[in-house]
Amino acid sequence: MARTTVIRGGDEEDDEEDRRPDFASFSGPSGSLNLNDQNYDEQLRPQRLADVVGQRKAVERLQILIDAARMRKEPLGHLLLDGPPGLGKTTFATVIPKELGVDVQITSGPVLTAPKDLLPYLTNQPKGGILFIDEIHRLPPTVEEFIYPVMEDFRVDITLGEGLNARTINMPLEPFTVIGATTRSGMLTAPLRDRFVNRLHLDFYSVEDLQTIVARNSKKLKAEIEDDAAFEIARRARGTPRIANNLLHWVRDFAAVKAKGHISLQVAEDALLMQEVDPLGLDEVDRKYLQTLIRIFAGGPAGIQSIAHSLNMPTDTLEDEVEPFLLRLGFIQRTSRGRVITADALTHLGLQAPDKRPPGQLF
Repeated sequence: MARTTVIRGGDEEDDEEDRRPDFASFSGPSGSLNLNDQNYDEQLRPQRLADVVGQRKAVERLQILIDAARMRKEPLGHLLLDGPPGLGKTTFATVIPKELGVDVQITSGPVLTAPKDLLPYLTNQPKGGILFIDEIHRLPPTVEEFIYPVMEDFRVDITLGEGLNARTINMPLEPFTVIGATTRSGMLTAPLRDRFVNRLHLDFYSVEDLQTIVARNSKKLKAEIEDDAAFEIARRARGTPRIANNLLHWVRDFAAVKAKGHISLQVAEDALLMQEVDPLGLDEVDRKYLQTLIRIFAGGPAGIQSIAHSLNMPTDTLEDEVEPFLLRLGFIQRTSRGRVITADALTHLGLQAPDKRPPGQLF
């Protein structure tokens, strides 16, 4: 059964069990965070908009929207957050209600399989409250059509009966805000996308911003880290805070075992080497992808299905998790004939162009 989370003015409640965490409840005998606690990741999230590092343009625009809503004493306009995974869409969605001092209910698109699944969230929504729908592009068509009058007119249309005896009941709702988050904005239908009056696109973070995040979160983890070690972790994080936090977790554990908890540059490099994360952020799967494209397909072009079969991995995993970063680095190209390796990738891997190519030509 899905878990419904409600955050009231900054305090989080759960419909299945009462949990009102404070920082002390996440501490072990030495005062460090307990990695086994389900709320562990939430403690690394910023609690206020002023605490958000990076995404300055998005933060400035959002601050204006929040200030305007306060001045008018009206609910915030419906907001769509889009961008790649791990950039802070959920963080923004939990920070906004705390800034406005309102309640928020959290759900996700795949959970809402029918209109009846959405009704409890709507009927329990207070005036000015927020409904956060993660992965909103995965809403079924019936639920999407059901939410149209909710977003536009704040009413629910319920059909009772069938055929000639059917009748529709209009249930008015308190004005509230829908915040949608998506990693694939192109999959949203135009009618749903147009009902969001505000839209924020989150982009990848700079190394400097990620270094600040790593240094700040290391304090929350009670880990001592040097500046150059924080920079080393940040530059291998693919511009994504979630990956930076994951690497920090690993380096912290490595340092606890190998270096008495102190994270120096050498300790960070050794820890990341054990994880096979190179200075550009490529991991083992990324390198296998590139090496397969070179060794089996002579640098390409090669179809995604052929590459997936060679790696014994689903095509969705390659398209969603592997290829986007390689495309950003300019290590592969997507052509009409398939994927092609680039000279930059060969240089990074220390390999030569496939022999079958004419001299002086890579493709």
